[in-house]
Amino acid sequence: MTEHDHEPIPGLPGLLPKDERILWQGAPDWRVLARTAYHTRIVTGYFVLLAGWSLGEALARGVDAIGDLSGVGLTAGFGAVAVGLLNLLAWGAARTTLYTLTNRRIVFRVGIAFSKCINLPLRRIASVGLAVQADGSGDLPLALESERKLGFLALWPHARPWRVATPEPMLRAVPDARHVAALVARACLSVHPQGTVAQPALVTVAEPAFGQAVAA
Repeated sequence: MTEHDHEPIPGLPGLLPKDERILWQGAPDWRVLARTAYHTRIVTGYFVLLAGWSLGEALARGVDAIGDLSGVGLTAGFGAVAVGLLNLLAWGAARTTLYTLTNRRIVFRVGIAFSKCINLPLRRIASVGLAVQADGSGDLPLALESERKLGFLALWPHARPWRVATPEPMLRAVPDARHVAALVARACLSVHPQGTVAQPALVTVAEPAFGQAVAA
């Protein structure tokens, strides 16, 4: 049995209405998710510095036996375990996540221990952001036009970082992010009545930061 076997359509809680169709489905790349959401590189660097500090102190005291390097070994071991657990969490999150774009909404199917679906109607999406990594993957934060707010912790790691007061759902570590962002922006534009809300915005940047520009 896989994580989608109980769903009538993978990633969706039920069958789609007759006038709704799937435009795209995708999931995070777990390696990119590990780096950008679980910060495995930062954690690795932290333990490397600790191990280097421990090694320097050991050399300053004098190394006469292998036991004198026990601190270095323990630090390296704890670091390996920590990074391994973070990678495992990223792999689990990616495996149990499926993003679905239809002509009416975006659905986040997320949750490692407890699966849940988050429905975001396209008419409630005010802007689409894009941050692209060097490998072409990227993050797509969605600014919502709604008085009803989503909980940051309920969304994480599928939330834009540091937007705790006004959480923004985010398609995270998506491969071929430029293509996906264009699909999302066009789908949003197709359902927004002209002159009632701001047009969704699409931005393409080289660094993992966010901005706005008019979508084509």
